[in-house]
Amino acid sequence: MRFSRQLYVIMKTQFVTDDHGNKLAVILPIKDYQKMLDELEELEDIKLYDRVKARKEESIPFSDYLRKRKQKSDA
Repeated sequence: MRFSRQLYVIMKTQFVTDDHGNKLAVILPIKDYQKMLDELEELEDIKLYDRVKARKEESIPFSDYLRKRKQKSDA
């Protein structure tokens, strides 16, 4: 399954400019910044999921992995 999500953020953005009007930096509300970071993290997760699924490797349930890991550490 492939997920597609676009980043839509409506922000009140301010720019820091030099003497010639060239934009050097962006100032935005922390709430908008955090939302942007959250969206980017989710996109990163989706890309990683797609890469792992494309490998077509055998997988095991997470509970089995935890059980095997615990057995190893108890030995």
